[in-house]
Amino acid sequence: MLRGTVAAAVATAGVLTAGGLRPVPAAGSPGGRQVAVLGGGVAGLTAAHELAERGFQVTVFERRALGGKARSIPVPGSGSGGRPDLPGEHGFRFFPGFYQHIPDTMRRIPFAGNPNGVWNNLIGVPEARFARRGGDDFRLPLGPKARTNFTPDAFRETMGAAIATALKMPADEGAYFAERLLVFNSSCDARRLGQWEHTSWRDFVGGHQRSHEFRALLSRTLTSIMVAAKEDVASVRTIGTMGEQFLGNPFEIGNDGALDRVLNGPTNSVWIDPWVQRLRDLGVQFALGAEVRGLEVRDRRIASARIVDENGAQRSIDADYFVVALSAEQARALWSPDVLEVRPELAAMDRLFVDWMNGIQFYLRRPMDISHGHTAYIDAPWSLTSITQNQLWARKITEFGDGTVQDCLSVDISDWNSPGMLYGKPAKECTHEEIAREVWAQLRAHLNDRDDLLRDADLHSWFLDPGISWQESQRRNANADPLLINTAGSWECRPEAHGALENLFLAGDYVRTNVDLATMEGANESARDTVNAIIDVSGSNAERCRKYTLYRATELDPLRRIDADRYAAGQPNLFDVRL
Repeated sequence: MLRGTVAAAVATAGVLTAGGLRPVPAAGSPGGRQVAVLGGGVAGLTAAHELAERGFQVTVFERRALGGKARSIPVPGSGSGGRPDLPGEHGFRFFPGFYQHIPDTMRRIPFAGNPNGVWNNLIGVPEARFARRGGDDFRLPLGPKARTNFTPDAFRETMGAAIATALKMPADEGAYFAERLLVFNSSCDARRLGQWEHTSWRDFVGGHQRSHEFRALLSRTLTSIMVAAKEDVASVRTIGTMGEQFLGNPFEIGNDGALDRVLNGPTNSVWIDPWVQRLRDLGVQFALGAEVRGLEVRDRRIASARIVDENGAQRSIDADYFVVALSAEQARALWSPDVLEVRPELAAMDRLFVDWMNGIQFYLRRPMDISHGHTAYIDAPWSLTSITQNQLWARKITEFGDGTVQDCLSVDISDWNSPGMLYGKPAKECTHEEIAREVWAQLRAHLNDRDDLLRDADLHSWFLDPGISWQESQRRNANADPLLINTAGSWECRPEAHGALENLFLAGDYVRTNVDLATMEGANESARDTVNAIIDVSGSNAERCRKYTLYRATELDPLRRIDADRYAAGQPNLFDVRL
């Protein structure tokens, strides 16, 4: 009955299609208005999707490949016998259950045989493995637990015991970490932005004062491995918010799905390619090979954008609205004096910090039973995580390449600045061959300490993200796809989606969002803010993009109200007593 009621209600506001609800341009919608979306990553494709559904005419200009850092990449020349090339990845995809914006978009991307489109290509994994050098590995089951009544004491005892047991660390350290989680979870918004935004995660948890196990697992792993941040510079606000979702919501209340989800096939084939086709069906046009070089400002508006096309020819493009959906380091290169004269706050983007997190795939001649989910290599100098893909894919990897590959071990390298164990050099200073050998050695050191799991004879080939390029003259690598790293105090450097330049809009994971992390979810959320701003500026009465908020335990609301009074009075959080 409820489903029928909802369907009837939404049908009055739009047209139901195979890809979900497509809003009908409202009477006041400026049909025919041209929008130039500069960048074809997740932010750009999301903006194009939402705009096209609302009747805007959209062209996406992309320099390299659609999908950006989320795309998969064929291994050139690896296919034979009519099989496609082996699939490579910028890094393995990870869709936590608390993501809401990306799944909402996925449901509106048709996929043959799937009632909920591409969303049905997400599958939950049942466990995470934490591998150690020298043994003592452990596996952490994932999934919702039966709900119990919440009290601060129960939270500390239950969470502390769970952490200490699962991570095999002293009980007092588990309790201490649970206490720190309680401090953040019971903090009011004003404290989160005024105090925790300007405090590093390592200082907050006292990582430099605790045991080696604590530093390795709860200070370092939760930042550099799980969310690609740096413990000594990442803000408590950012990491605490993620902890609130991962650890503070063990019952997965309000989640879109399982806590840890991955795609059931190569990213392009099960997500990006169907998405692009959906956008084409909606009338979106694509200009590939187009690199944006500048923005022309006239009368507090963007008059045109300068691009260089795939043939090297320079030209200007005109549009009613311009959406800069580039990464932070690319976007800030466009902020000319003319742009900054109207939007001076964009100059602060120069203080945003980017670092590297890129993937390498190892193609194997036999299946690997490492974990039924992600594996974190706790003692790896390069902060490695991995997943074996064939167990999760609907179309098996034997159908790719030369037919002899039985599995793919997809690895993310999160630390490119620390010396490795094999060559004593950071990944940035290693050749591609050295990177492959070093990562393989670090994996073997963690997985072969008890069983001969990874054997050299089983290695068919490997593929490093082509965004990493070796610069022979400098004896180091360059990276075409660095990742924004949230640092303490960086919120004030991040812009809003729209400002004083009337027809300029920003979309990307560096834009201020509720999720506050450099993620696909953040990129998607920011694009929705941009489209809502375009709707406002254009005078359209089309339906606004839906926005979601992150989970917060309602049981803690009374404590947050107390904390608001304490923060206003200059007092610490009620539970902020160091053990």
